[in-house]
Amino acid sequence: MTRLILIRHGKSSWDDPFGDDHARVLNTRGRDAAHAIGVWLAQNGYVPDLLLVSDAARTVETANLIVPAFGDAAPEVKYMARLYHASPDTVLETVHRQTAKTIAVIGHNPGIGMAANGLVRRPPHHTRFSDYPTCATTVIDFDGPVDLHKGTCVDFIVPRDLIGAAGRDAD
Repeated sequence: MTRLILIRHGKSSWDDPFGDDHARVLNTRGRDAAHAIGVWLAQNGYVPDLLLVSDAARTVETANLIVPAFGDAAPEVKYMARLYHASPDTVLETVHRQTAKTIAVIGHNPGIGMAANGLVRRPPHHTRFSDYPTCATTVIDFDGPVDLHKGTCVDFIVPRDLIGAAGRDAD
């Protein structure tokens, strides 16, 4: 069995709307969301062996906020230019080149959301799955090779399910 975890980066800052897209970092809400997703992944035992990350600043920052939640079980992390705004085909091709059993990918929309939608046999019953908001995370299991419409959606979450709309822990 292979497990694939697809994560969209956290909400990024638009403080400089004319700045380099590749260099945009997360805003406060994005940092809170990435931390919450890391905790959620760890608490549910969704710990990857390998984490493939777009080399954009906001995806790298998302990874850096997720990985500490795994503690000693932290995965190997590979930063990859080819995942920056990657198409679903590129995401799939990149995953196929790996040998790890549990792989997580942190990428960008529309590619990461389209990949999640295309890989599952049946989408989860969640209103946000089709639009795949920032830091949306899908856990997909495959009995055979990772391929279109062959995966079973084990879990799906968005940060708003974990933290309030204000971006701080809801207690």
